[in-house]
Amino acid sequence: MTQKEQQFRFETLQVHAGQKPDPATNSRAVPIYQTTSYVFDSAEHGADLFALKKAGNIYTRLMNPTTDVLEQRIAALEGGKAALALASGHSAQFVALLTLCQSGDNIVSSSYLYGGTYNQFKVSFRRLGIGVKFVEGCSAEGFRNAIDENTKALYLESIGNPAFHVPDFGAIAAIAAENGIPLIVDNTFGCCGYLCRPLEHGASIVVESATKWIGGHGTSMGGVIVDGGTFDWGNGKFPLITEPSEGYHGLKFHETFGD
Repeated sequence: MTQKEQQFRFETLQVHAGQKPDPATNSRAVPIYQTTSYVFDSAEHGADLFALKKAGNIYTRLMNPTTDVLEQRIAALEGGKAALALASGHSAQFVALLTLCQSGDNIVSSSYLYGGTYNQFKVSFRRLGIGVKFVEGCSAEGFRNAIDENTKALYLESIGNPAFHVPDFGAIAAIAAENGIPLIVDNTFGCCGYLCRPLEHGASIVVESATKWIGGHGTSMGGVIVDGGTFDWGNGKFPLITEPSEGYHGLKFHETFGD
């Protein structure tokens, strides 16, 4: 095999992406690491992990080796750079948007949304001071006309729930790019990249419920955020990403992890 990274088919990625055999046991299947906490090599090692100076496991609420395989696998299936797994699809869209928006900001969204998403946007976000402008349907010009200086993202579903509307990704993504803001797409109905890969059509972020087709059996809840790795988060519009974080001793996330 050459130095060029081998390209695997979608079916192979579903089974193997993000995983290497467990080095301690050579287990072929992904082990379930059922632990809340992890040991550190030294006090300095623990301090470096908590300060985000080194990669590693701190606490399962933040990271877990089993979850890490899921995140890498979903990112590979969607064609993204990296992913973050959460407790539900609603958690995924909530965290994705709160990372970009604060009180006084707004997003522009299609009105063709899953009912729970519509209520989260209409009720919960507005309680936090974040406005949501709903565009009737998926009109590209409707999105363009609704954008103002406080708009932080455009939002739509790859296949609108429940009426199965399919938006013009290219046109809406172009409008987002013109305004220096990301297009965020809920790809739940796109089956984790099997039917549709929004990142290949101009989206910057994908969110989805893992409860539906990713889980597949109605037995587990989950959600995922996937970053396409192509958007310039340092363009001056996203201070929560570029300015010093009080919770991490002044760490600037984009400056430290932007590449």
